[in-house]
Amino acid sequence: MDFPLDLRFKTIALAPQITVTEPNGRVIAYVRQKAFKLKEAVTVFGDVAQTRSLYRIAADRVFDISAKYHIEDVSGLPLGVLERQGMRSFWKAHYQVHRGGKQIFDIREENPWIKIIDGFLGEIPVLGMLSGYVFHPAYRVTRTDNEATVLRVVKRPALFEGHYTIERLAVLGQEDELLAVLGILMLVLLERSRG
Repeated sequence: MDFPLDLRFKTIALAPQITVTEPNGRVIAYVRQKAFKLKEAVTVFGDVAQTRSLYRIAADRVFDISAKYHIEDVSGLPLGVLERQGMRSFWKAHYQVHRGGKQIFDIREENPWIKIIDGFLGEIPVLGMLSGYVFHPAYRVTRTDNEATVLRVVKRPALFEGHYTIERLAVLGQEDELLAVLGILMLVLLERSRG
C-alpha cells in the first residue's frame, strides 16, 4: 500500500460506504456496511463495483461495549481481531488488534474533547455542516512490542462526506500493515457516529 491512504464515506447514505484510495487515486478497498443489521458485519471489496470480495469483518455478538470484530480473508482464514476496550472506550476510543491470541497493536484516540465537540456541533443544523471544517478527531496506532506509533488516522475537512487520512509513521510488514488498516476501517465505521 502507498501512504497516505484516503478514506471517504458518504454522510447522506442509508448504508455506510467507505472508499479507500492510494495517493495516485487507485481504489484499494471499498466497504459497504449492510443497513439495519443487529450484528455488525462488513465485507471489504477490492473495487467500487463490489465484484471482488477480499475480506470480512464480523462482530462476535449482537451488541456489547466490549465486542470483538473478527477479521478474515474471503476464504475464511482468520487474520486477526479488533477488540473494543469496553468502558474505557466511552470517553476515549480505545481498541486493541490481536493476531493468534497475541496483541499486536493498540489504537487510541488522541483527544476525546475534539470528538465530543465535533459530535455535539454536528447535530446542530447549519452549524453542524461547519463543524467538520474545524474539529478533527485523530487516532494513533501503536505497536505493543516496542510502543512505537506506526500509523495515525486523522479526520479531514469535508462538507458532505466523511474524510479521513491514514498516515504511515513507521515501516510495517505487509501482514501487519494490512491488519492495522482493516482494523482502522472498522474503527472508522464504529466511531463515525460519535464524531
